[in-house]
Amino acid sequence: MEHIRTTKVEQVKLLDRFSTSNKSLTGTLYLTATHLLFIDSHQKETWILHHHIASVEKLALTTSGCPLVIQCKNFRIVHFIVPRERDCHDIYNSLLQLSKQAKYEDLYAFSYNPKQNDSERLRGWQLIDLAEEYKRMGVPNSNWQLSDANREYKICETYPRELYVPRIASKPIIVGSSKFRSKGRFPVLSYYHHNKEAAICRCSQPLSGFSARCLEDEHLLQAISKANPANHYMYVVDTRPKHRVQSWWATQKDIGRIIVRISSKIWNDEKIRESDEKKRLNAMANRAAGKGYENEDNYSNIRFQFVGIENIHVMRSSLQKLLEVNGTKGLSVSDFYSGLESSGWLRHIKAVMDAAIFLAKAIMVENASVLVHCSDGWDRTSQVCSLGSLLLDSYYRTIKGFMVLIEKDWISFGHKFSERCGHLDGDPKEVSPVFTQFLECVWHLTEQFPQDFEFNEAFLLQIHEHIHSCQFGNFLGNCQKEREELKLKEKTYSLWPFLLDDQTKYLNPLYSSKSQKFAVLEPNTVSFNFKFWRNMYHQFDRTLHPRESVCNIIMNMNEQNKQLEKDIKDLESKINKRKSEQIDGVLTKELLHPVHPESPILKTSLCFKEQTLLPVHDTLRTIEGSNPVDNRYSEYAEEFSKSEPAVVSLEYGVARMTC
Repeated sequence: MEHIRTTKVEQVKLLDRFSTSNKSLTGTLYLTATHLLFIDSHQKETWILHHHIASVEKLALTTSGCPLVIQCKNFRIVHFIVPRERDCHDIYNSLLQLSKQAKYEDLYAFSYNPKQNDSERLRGWQLIDLAEEYKRMGVPNSNWQLSDANREYKICETYPRELYVPRIASKPIIVGSSKFRSKGRFPVLSYYHHNKEAAICRCSQPLSGFSARCLEDEHLLQAISKANPANHYMYVVDTRPKHRVQSWWATQKDIGRIIVRISSKIWNDEKIRESDEKKRLNAMANRAAGKGYENEDNYSNIRFQFVGIENIHVMRSSLQKLLEVNGTKGLSVSDFYSGLESSGWLRHIKAVMDAAIFLAKAIMVENASVLVHCSDGWDRTSQVCSLGSLLLDSYYRTIKGFMVLIEKDWISFGHKFSERCGHLDGDPKEVSPVFTQFLECVWHLTEQFPQDFEFNEAFLLQIHEHIHSCQFGNFLGNCQKEREELKLKEKTYSLWPFLLDDQTKYLNPLYSSKSQKFAVLEPNTVSFNFKFWRNMYHQFDRTLHPRESVCNIIMNMNEQNKQLEKDIKDLESKINKRKSEQIDGVLTKELLHPVHPESPILKTSLCFKEQTLLPVHDTLRTIEGSNPVDNRYSEYAEEFSKSEPAVVSLEYGVARMTC
């Protein structure tokens, strides 16, 4: 609260950024320790978490007040007009401080309290069990085993404790391979296809340098290949663009000569500053020590494939261009699509999809295992491995299964959520929409296969909301080791049980649960199948949305159908109850018949009544527009056409009235 100078400002205007008539709402702006709250004159509330704020800009003073523009990580943009410049300045400074926290303990998750006790909190964290997930896949088995090599994070700090490796891979081979891979991220199992006995494995790039060979790494890749008895070869998929790696490799060939020439220049040319040359030498040495790709000559039975996904810096720039196009008011159709194309965003989405499709085809068509890596193995590798698993296994297309997939391929394997999402005040160059791209790829799949996903678009949007909200502990930190040190399971809550409690909001009304376990999706990635995700990037611009949502209409129809089915059951229950009452009444009358002898006159009249009812009953057997074979109303018609019992006495009639 020490950063808050002004807690309440009245007569603030909220502008509609896409309104042609500068339409606005007037209300009161409140600033709390966790949220910015705007309540308009209609008592409608707009809540903005401080952690969602990406940037705050105070524009030049105008005649109507001081403009304040807030851009959020969930793509909300709000434009306030604050009457007094002093109030605007106070709110501006407060938001700058509150939106950029220096340490994890200041994030919202550590103060958020949903009124659960410790046991409920623990059950929430235990909802996802990755050991059970690997058992579902069929691991461990005769070819794959659980390794304890990283139990204390001694080999790789950014990997989880429990890793699955080929059974024939010894610990020295694992250790040797880890020293050859960037950040120690050696090849491990990500997904196992039980029917095909093929696997998706993941790692980071090799540290080739001048000595571009590691026997332990070669043995580990051979072990992965042999763990698949159905195929004698495997694929190594490098997710990076091939031209970038080839450029690096060409530079490596001349690295020695460059160092020698620079060294001689340092000693012989007095005009060149020694410190600058040392920096250049260090950079060259790092590249010589550094990073490349596998030499095909050293790996037998390995096929290499480049799929061309750009790095985090290209993706960040592409998203920024996309948002600039989205935020421009009054664009023509041609200008909008031209800007969308020049941003390259959908082209990047297609590249990720194509890579995942390659994985799925390699396993399903060729029965081949696949090893995936990018640079450090926590960005593009996570995208491709998780999306490939989603195509292969229908379990990951359910609500619970999708949570498991995110836990397995993103959270446990060390995707740097806090750096990529900018949870703390750190290096802005580390921020990149890697996970957002994954969610968008999944959305495109739901558009192509609307019956194959249990969840709807709202589920994806809600997950995207909380990777930036810092309200739950799932996405805090950059790896499992860091999360354990922060004691997130003791101090914060898990997102998954809260989503499951509201899962009726996230159910896809078109979902068909009859799909088989290994029903593989085969998406088509031709250009016209990719489109702009309006509900992601204009989620909060309600004036741009259609007046009727197809999904909402279908869900409302489903609710109406459920209500009608309930009404039918109620009516059937009443009919059955009526039948039982009539049977009980007949039995009662039979018991009373000897006690009250019937009158001959009454008997004659009742016999006459019984005869006249017969033709009426016969006419009700079929209804106009139907036939005797298929008559939905015959049962009810026969029920209502039944005559009253012929044996009735005056005394019994009085008895029924008194009951």
